[in-house]
Amino acid sequence: MKWVASLVTAFVACVAMAATGVDVIAGQGRSAAPAVPDLEGTWNFSTLTPLERPAEFADRPTLTEAEAAAYLRDLTARNDRDRRDGGAAVDVGRGVEEGWFDRGSSLARVRGEIRTSLIIDPPNGRLPALTAEARERQAKAAAWAKAHPADGPEDRSLQERCLAFNAGPPLLPGPYNNFVQVLQFADHVVIAAEMIHDARLVPVARPPAGASATTPAERPRVSVARWLGEPRGRWEGATLVIESQHFNGINSLRGSDANLHLTERFTRVDRDTLLYEFTVDDPTAFTRPWTAVLPMTRATEPMFEYACHEGNHALVDILRGARYQERTAVAPR
Repeated sequence: MKWVASLVTAFVACVAMAATGVDVIAGQGRSAAPAVPDLEGTWNFSTLTPLERPAEFADRPTLTEAEAAAYLRDLTARNDRDRRDGGAAVDVGRGVEEGWFDRGSSLARVRGEIRTSLIIDPPNGRLPALTAEARERQAKAAAWAKAHPADGPEDRSLQERCLAFNAGPPLLPGPYNNFVQVLQFADHVVIAAEMIHDARLVPVARPPAGASATTPAERPRVSVARWLGEPRGRWEGATLVIESQHFNGINSLRGSDANLHLTERFTRVDRDTLLYEFTVDDPTAFTRPWTAVLPMTRATEPMFEYACHEGNHALVDILRGARYQERTAVAPR
């Protein structure tokens, strides 16, 4: 199957070269400008460290080696639910036997410290509260979903529709498929996450639309808000900084909306480590900005195509079942 991964890599590279006008003859244009760190490669961002700090660690942002080892043993036993008694009905009810998940086998180690949460700001390691506007928006969405569980595919979750998982932006670890491939060119960077059907083409050293405006009212309107936002990159020393805005708000991050301003930072720590940090600034969704950090390690395995849509019989069956309930006047369960 390695040929599949090679085709995917070649396709992404050709798309980027076509977008940038890079000469593909003899590989010209593949290397970045001199003195710019090399971020290219396939990186694994799986970790057992949760986004938010568990209550058991209260105000402790880090763990000792011994504490981390004990926590890992307990966490692994809790996650590997196939070893629990419950019978086949329990496994079928879950849909996926969780012992097969690939969450990773270690906790996030950042600058030599073992983190209890990926969130580093606020200092309590927890997400800030949602605004009243965001809570009202979520309540309306929940009420609509209850009243219209399956009028059409748009009423089902993005996950059921193979449209959103852990690929971001920003990138966050999930139960499996935690790979991301970075391709680097002189004036563009391509970020292709494993669990997505798209790649982010990031122009480097261009200001975002409206960046020079002094007030939001002076910023030019964009004709189309984007699913992945409008990214613009720049180098700050050894760190690639990507700022994204103009999201469409559909692919929400823990309650974010179309006003999300996302800042991502990629720093090459050593040969096999890439440090990823992002800040979420969305004043109509969160009461304050928040920041998380996630170490990535170089992957030795190839990244394969995530063919979710091709085998997604579940969505078709859900809609078919809803139409049957309507015809027979059976109340949905």
